[in-house]
Amino acid sequence: MPVRRTRHLCSIAAALALTVTAPAAVATAAESAPRPSAGLREVLFVGNNWDGTADVIESGGDFARIGRIDVVPDKDERMAEINADPIHWIYFMAIRNGVGEGHDQFVDDMYSTPDGRSVVVSRPSFADVVSLDLATGRINWRFPVSGYRSDHMAVSPDGKRVAVSASTSNTVHVLDIATGRQVGSFATGDKPHENLFSRDGRYIWNMSIGDVNTALDAPWLDWTKGDRRITVVDATTFRQVKVIDMRDRLDAAGLREHSDAVRPAAFSPDESKLYFQVSFFNGFFEYDVATDRITRTKTLPKNPATSDDRTTWVNDSRHHGITMKPDGTKLCVAGTMDDYATVVDRATLKEGPLVTASKPYWATVSGDGRSCVVSESGADRVTAIDFATGEKTVSVPVGDHPQRVRLGHVGTGWSGPSGG
Repeated sequence: MPVRRTRHLCSIAAALALTVTAPAAVATAAESAPRPSAGLREVLFVGNNWDGTADVIESGGDFARIGRIDVVPDKDERMAEINADPIHWIYFMAIRNGVGEGHDQFVDDMYSTPDGRSVVVSRPSFADVVSLDLATGRINWRFPVSGYRSDHMAVSPDGKRVAVSASTSNTVHVLDIATGRQVGSFATGDKPHENLFSRDGRYIWNMSIGDVNTALDAPWLDWTKGDRRITVVDATTFRQVKVIDMRDRLDAAGLREHSDAVRPAAFSPDESKLYFQVSFFNGFFEYDVATDRITRTKTLPKNPATSDDRTTWVNDSRHHGITMKPDGTKLCVAGTMDDYATVVDRATLKEGPLVTASKPYWATVSGDGRSCVVSESGADRVTAIDFATGEKTVSVPVGDHPQRVRLGHVGTGWSGPSGG
């Protein structure tokens, strides 16, 4: 088709060689993460999107809740601004009735600062990013993104910068995490979504997912979903280094029936392989960075109770959430519309037990690296799954519609904002 040929030529013209050097030894997650200041406690932040709160829970063990944060303390002020701006109000309502499934989206993503004093949160319905003081709950700074919706974020390996997708302006903003000052930005494909920093902090990878709110979900209409691609930029200059159009790679692998909208993704520890999910697919792909091709496909089981009507799947998702055990031996996948999560052996791609979960929306790794932690957005809880056995170990109740779960730090004696 003309649209596809144009995208193919643009991809070829934009693609440059991206050198990825595998380290001599695989570092653990703890070694690659920013080193926290003394006197800090490692925790998991759970963003309750429809609630406008974030629960802070233990990063391992029983994953008990430590405290809760109000991430919209300025709600009245923001709503007054939106109600005074007809265009902003239209977008606000579109978010509520579209991607929000009838709810406002108050927290998409969050990261704590290296000193454990603040947490930085993207708030889709308010089209901004805010830094909240963990001691008082007050806002330190606010950055309105371009356009009308903020989305997924990523934090740099040194913890000093945060990248946030601005969905409606096809832009990623990179901010100083301490001040909220923009240090750079770059253009993306349609509807930027997931962001990943390389381990050395040299590159940022952005995945754009296109229009996920239309009802044109049949495979033959996939081309109507927009310009979907991976954009790789230099994290210092923010200049484009490479563009990866997965349509071409999928076609080359004989996978023409699959969408090219790359959703959550995870690198292998040496960053030689990228494992990614796409819209409508119950499974994931393995992409070899050096050879620039898809090398393996993993199709995971379908839940017989899941409707075959693609228009009923949330935001074109089938499976949404993938993470990797720090040693690179296991993957953990959230089977969102199929209501399960499972651990997959990376060498064989054989899945373990299908752990029942209610609309699991994200997957991350516990602080000790032993468990996969998934957010059950349909049951308002997070569930830990043992990487070794693939079995569920514990579930913990949280707020309304948990989505992103991120490792972070708070002060040793912290139990919630004082409100002072």
